[in-house]
Amino acid sequence: MDIEAKLESIKSRFEEVNAAMSDPAVFDDPDKYTALTKERSDLEELVKDYDTWKDLKNRQEGNKELIEMDEDPEITEMAKMENAEIKDQLVKLEEEIKMKLIPKDPEDSKNAIVEIRAGTGGDEAAIFAGDLFDMYRRYSDKKGWKMSLMNIADSEKGGYKEIVFTLEGEEVFGLMKYESGVHRVQRVPETESQGRVHTSAATVAVLPEVEEVDIDLNMSDIRVDTFRASGAGGQHVNKTDSAIRLTHEPTGIVVECQEERSQHQNKEKAMTMLRSKMYDIELEQKQKERAAERKSQVSTGDRSAKIRTYNYPQGRITDHRINLTLYNLDNIMKGDIGEVIDALRVQENLDKLNAMAEQ
Repeated sequence: MDIEAKLESIKSRFEEVNAAMSDPAVFDDPDKYTALTKERSDLEELVKDYDTWKDLKNRQEGNKELIEMDEDPEITEMAKMENAEIKDQLVKLEEEIKMKLIPKDPEDSKNAIVEIRAGTGGDEAAIFAGDLFDMYRRYSDKKGWKMSLMNIADSEKGGYKEIVFTLEGEEVFGLMKYESGVHRVQRVPETESQGRVHTSAATVAVLPEVEEVDIDLNMSDIRVDTFRASGAGGQHVNKTDSAIRLTHEPTGIVVECQEERSQHQNKEKAMTMLRSKMYDIELEQKQKERAAERKSQVSTGDRSAKIRTYNYPQGRITDHRINLTLYNLDNIMKGDIGEVIDALRVQENLDKLNAMAEQ
């Protein structure tokens, strides 16, 4: 990768954006002004890095001249020492710049819809689905995100057969997307009298929340059914047919929403969920194509893949995509999953960087 050429083009674009923002006409177009402001913010850090990089390069060249002249042994030695330091600084700075040059995924800034479903393991799988929901709820609280429930199917012994919720905030999908896949738990269930360790599973699907402009749905393709909500904790049970079920007949996709009190609100949320599911089909295909190109272990787009094991007897969590094992299961189940997500993000960026270098 030719870093200097790339940074030079970024600085040129930065200057173009600055010039455009100084044009009084841009203030009459709020959308354009907002877009330019965001672009300027995205470019500014790299421009500063470029200035630092050029300064280090100039100092390095100046020291080389002094070393070649070799007129004063003391000055020559100082120049050699400084260049050794500059070389280390340049290596570190160039690595940071390479990471920043990786194109941002436009989906990452979107909000997310998260679906957790109990898999193999009966009652214990449903209890584990509830544990995963609590983990994400606590992580969401730490990140300052807003969580809204969309649909719940309780399990008699605790936990959920299925729970669907939205997360709103900064870079939600960009962080939560790594959670899509099969999560496996190994522990002694509360219902197990012999004290044997069982293996159960729950499936997590994370979808980017999309707007009407992102995907066009034909209402004539959608069947709308109403039914009585079971309600969260029985708060608004069986009073009106406020719950909504939407079926997209061409694809067979079905979504439900019953957590709002009004039929209109539930339908609005269900439509958002349906759009996101339709959009996700396209996104998953793109991810598979991209993953095949760079042989990525992280974002394969395969929702059926076993991604993580939570081993309670050993207090261990293992993410199988990057062979990461941590022995802090208690903290992770309390919402401290940032370390795992960060490691996955770094690996994906390295995959992208390698792919860029091969181009």
